[in-house]
Amino acid sequence: MILVGLTGWGDHPSLYSNLSTARDKLFDYSGHFPIVEVDTSFYAIPAERNVKKWCSETPPNFQFVLKTYQGITGHLRDELPFETRNDMFESFRACAKAFQDEGKLGMVLVQFPPWYDCQAKNVTYIRYVKEQLKDFPIAIEFRNQTWYAENNREMMLQFLKDNKLIHSVCDEPQAGSGSVPLVSISTTEDKVLFRIHGRNIHGWRNAGNNQNWREVRFLYDYNEEELRQIADTVLSLKEQSKDVYVLFNNNSGHHAAKNAKQLMSMLEIEYSGLSPKQLDLFEGEI
Repeated sequence: MILVGLTGWGDHPSLYSNLSTARDKLFDYSGHFPIVEVDTSFYAIPAERNVKKWCSETPPNFQFVLKTYQGITGHLRDELPFETRNDMFESFRACAKAFQDEGKLGMVLVQFPPWYDCQAKNVTYIRYVKEQLKDFPIAIEFRNQTWYAENNREMMLQFLKDNKLIHSVCDEPQAGSGSVPLVSISTTEDKVLFRIHGRNIHGWRNAGNNQNWREVRFLYDYNEEELRQIADTVLSLKEQSKDVYVLFNNNSGHHAAKNAKQLMSMLEIEYSGLSPKQLDLFEGEI
């Protein structure tokens, strides 16, 4: 099955009813898409009560892709807000298990930073993360080109296959060592993840010099030809894995929802079992 969604549910104005409040946004979102990425978990591990609330607000078949906390992936610049690294992993495991117990955990996304290059100690750490999160399906996303270098690519993909780790395929600007090429290869027969970040080369290269770097980096609206390329990649991945998770992350200008729906139209995808869409006050039949 091809499952299309977005990263986060709180910033997609075209999806919400005019009568909706902030508390309604996840419900409204789940009337359009069957999956979502929990991106807030990168900044702070959600409490189990929040996870249960989110699960209760979504349809039975709805799934969450849970992004790992920044302390796990080496992004954290400040002091770790846990007494030990074991405490950090224990807290994150409890969060992931809360989704899993509700039958709504699609996978855990482990996204490493641009400076996380292909070397032995980093491969060892991936094994360590896998062991810490062994009860959950894990997707690995790299942001450093060395993993895809000619002398490393096949070994990296085989490593993911051997360890039953999901390959996070990326469409993103080709802007030097801190970006990766689109390699449409799945490493598990069950699931593959395809994250779509836009193709804003200038924004990707210069984001580090801008205080609002996220707004710059992910500002992109895919045109029809580019979306057809995306569609071809999705179909290629569908031949390799049972389920293809497609997440649009190009939302600085609120383009993600529009592009996701365009892709669904191209692929003639219509989902059943979504949340009912809320009608505005004077909408509907008379």
